[in-house]
Amino acid sequence: MRYSVNKIIYPEGDSREIQHRLQLNQLVDINGFPVNIPLKTVKTIVYRVYKKTTEENRNEEISLFHLEQLFIDELSELV
Repeated sequence: MRYSVNKIIYPEGDSREIQHRLQLNQLVDINGFPVNIPLKTVKTIVYRVYKKTTEENRNEEISLFHLEQLFIDELSELV
């Protein structure tokens, strides 16, 4: 049996397992869930998926979704 694991990688290098897959350039919150546009405030922490890598081991495939944090000027365009 082969297992699939999805993880998000924060800019600081920390990682967290998530239960769903993401797309490139998708905007997500701090927990890895897609955000609704328009944002309610610019004080929201929002990340963009900028890269996806895959690691394969014996019985599992690990999809890594690398995140970059949006700056305040980018967030103001989404409010």
